[in-house]
Amino acid sequence: MSVRADTAAQKSSNCGPGKPLRADAERNRRRIVDAARELFASRGIDITLDDVAAHAKVGVGTVYRRFSCKEELIDGVFEQRMQDVLANAEEALEVEDPWDGFVMFMTSVFEGISADKGLGEVVLGTDEGCNGIAQMRERIDPFVAKIVLRARESGQLRPDVEVNDFFPLIGMVGAAADFMSAVEPSNWKRYFAIVLDGLRVQPNSVDVLPGRALTTDEIVTAKAEMHRRRR
Repeated sequence: MSVRADTAAQKSSNCGPGKPLRADAERNRRRIVDAARELFASRGIDITLDDVAAHAKVGVGTVYRRFSCKEELIDGVFEQRMQDVLANAEEALEVEDPWDGFVMFMTSVFEGISADKGLGEVVLGTDEGCNGIAQMRERIDPFVAKIVLRARESGQLRPDVEVNDFFPLIGMVGAAADFMSAVEPSNWKRYFAIVLDGLRVQPNSVDVLPGRALTTDEIVTAKAEMHRRRR
């Protein structure tokens, strides 16, 4: 192998999977991730890698060298956010009163999506191309089911409320937060309180909720359709 080829191979090896990035390459990667995080939070995940490059003040080629597609960047940004969701779910199960734990977890979710539009879209989105997020979702789902079951068995959460009811509820409160973000960003809490009143067993509660909770397959279909409409 020639000296030139050997040098090129060495450079390629240094940037390969599992290899540490050069200091300048790592700085660029951090700038890209930070820029993407800001844009995802304010504008949602329907931005382009060109938008990220402009916001990070790096060349488009630099972005594509670090992230081959937008889904890979979404994964890089939101996997840690989903780790936070998991930690909040674990903490909620440690709360002695099941209803208080339920409210604490739901509050943490809504606080997150009210401050980060992209997070709400990830929670309600598909995992296509986002392996890290998909793995985190698989870890989170059993904890959420336990949170709901505990609150229901305590007699405080309506007995006809199902885990899958929370995807539409997240969409409802997220839409309210987005609607009011330019005027009163924290006013989503008003509508969250209304939702909680509807979820808790009350003396004058409706006997049976109309309609039904979607099945898991229907949730997947609904998410995919939302994703298709955004494109």
